[in-house]
Amino acid sequence: MKLVADGLGVDRGGRMVLRGVDFSVAAAEALIVLGPNGAGKSTLLRAIAGLVPLAEGRVELENGDPDAHPGDALHLLGHQDGVKAGLTVRRNLTAARDILGGDGDPDAALARVGLGHAAELPGSVLSAGQRRRLALARLLAAPRPVWLLDEPTAALDVAGQELLAELMAEHRSKGGLIVAATHLELKLDGAKRLALQPIVAEAEDD
Repeated sequence: MKLVADGLGVDRGGRMVLRGVDFSVAAAEALIVLGPNGAGKSTLLRAIAGLVPLAEGRVELENGDPDAHPGDALHLLGHQDGVKAGLTVRRNLTAARDILGGDGDPDAALARVGLGHAAELPGSVLSAGQRRRLALARLLAAPRPVWLLDEPTAALDVAGQELLAELMAEHRSKGGLIVAATHLELKLDGAKRLALQPIVAEAEDD
């Protein structure tokens, strides 16, 4: 399996925010997407996930299941953790797992991310770091080969960042691939890097 972008470009509101983006990430590999605010890092991940239409180029998951929709192979962990305040931690996870079509054990996933003790607590009482850990648990409860991670260390303490590093290493060891947008260094040994810069708007002719 390989995730490939060729000349990818995205137009938002009549302005190109990405243009000429090329990369290739194979099974067990990782790509770190770097760049300042406004460079299009989050937009790139959403475009890969099929949530933002392409204006130019292509992005494809090669050598995957020919009978499956490409989106079924992708996990997008975005800025919003998607925690429902009125549901328990376990119910938050099982609902997300069922929507994603996963078959993982929610209790095992919660234990892995250090939330086993909080399974019956309502989502409303979770700290920002715990909400992020619950989002990470979705990656385990509904396993998919491609992880798209947008600022995955956000709100995580040192222990949480170590957990994230372990989960990413385990995912790659099983043949999974990762594309991660970040401002901070991630523990992804041998990762490829893609540097984005904001596109300067072209001056209009008089």
